[in-house]
Amino acid sequence: MKKVTLNNGVEMPILGFGVYQIPDAEECERVVFEAIQAGYRLIDTAAAYLNEEAVGKAIKRSGVPREELFITTKLWIQDAGYETAKKAFEKSLKKLQLDYIDLYLIHQPYGDVYGSWRAMEELYEAGKIRAIGVSNFYPDRVVDLISHNKVLPAVNQIETHPFQQQIETQKFLQDNGIQIESWGPFAEGKNDMFTNKLLASIATKHSKSVAQVILRWLIQREVVVIPKSVRKERIEENINVFDFELPNEDMEAITSLDTKQSVFIDHRDPAVVKWLGETTFDI
Repeated sequence: MKKVTLNNGVEMPILGFGVYQIPDAEECERVVFEAIQAGYRLIDTAAAYLNEEAVGKAIKRSGVPREELFITTKLWIQDAGYETAKKAFEKSLKKLQLDYIDLYLIHQPYGDVYGSWRAMEELYEAGKIRAIGVSNFYPDRVVDLISHNKVLPAVNQIETHPFQQQIETQKFLQDNGIQIESWGPFAEGKNDMFTNKLLASIATKHSKSVAQVILRWLIQREVVVIPKSVRKERIEENINVFDFELPNEDMEAITSLDTKQSVFIDHRDPAVVKWLGETTFDI
């Protein structure tokens, strides 16, 4: 497995397994176990996904040494703030049955981000977290955060796929020593992603699936990616992307698909900000 080195020297697998929208505990435990068996070592969850407990059970059941795994979870808005973030972190740790978290992210750029970050800095310095970062932060929010705090975010996990390629944002993050990570690499199939003529032609040329081409394209861009699937054959297919390489002509052709717009959500829309701020979970 190829790895990237974060700004604090911690190594992170470039390809992992995401568990967003797998709320059923039995199914989540099964697919995470299958993913680990297939060779995945990065597992990405969040308090708001309501499946940390299932992920923890799968990790324990896998028998893979803890130091070989890279586990990410996230802090939801309702727990933003210095004291509440610390409590939320301990709750996640307990659910995951772990002694430490490899990467802890602020899930959304709202609420008391600064109180949360101070708490995360302390947990990081205490060795409870190996790296801290953010998710869904636009460049201006990232600059604001790093301008007023000690620890630089190691990662920014944002929507990144062929229709929202984040080329300028990736350059900004690289210039500031922050690793870009993709959520939604397949755009949940929106815009007919899996039948797109260009992607399909590239896939046929390499005897790979469209999904494999997308993952390979992200990996060659040095983007960490966490595809999700509940089907064993897809889980295995998605990790089988290290035996081919896309030439420059294919990489450049894919840039033509970039709309530079989200296919999911506008984090700067006041109605969206209000909705997210009011969304709570029984965490």
